[in-house]
Amino acid sequence: MPEIDLFDKPANAWCTHCVEGAGCSIYADRPSVCRDFLCLWMVDETLGDEWEPARAHMMIYRQGPQMTVLVEVDHPDIWRSEPYHTQLRQWAREAERSGGYVIVFWRDDVFKI
Repeated sequence: MPEIDLFDKPANAWCTHCVEGAGCSIYADRPSVCRDFLCLWMVDETLGDEWEPARAHMMIYRQGPQMTVLVEVDHPDIWRSEPYHTQLRQWAREAERSGGYVIVFWRDDVFKI
């Protein structure tokens, strides 16, 4: 989970506006820092329900040539399990062809796939 300075939200912590099972409590009035964030699951119709962040325990987004995977603190190895690991490796192979890469963050650990 990313750091959000506007809310004094550190990385790897839930936002105070997140309501379990309901989502963002200020979604309609969320600030631009939140509006501008594009979770890959929300914008890529090819991703199945297994990639929904609450189910996958990961959030994925693209930033230039980099695909970033943020893994929830309580699920350090979820990205190594299926169906995720095979898909992440495939994305890494595809990204590499154009100079891109896939990087996984869990706490302070960083893994390049």
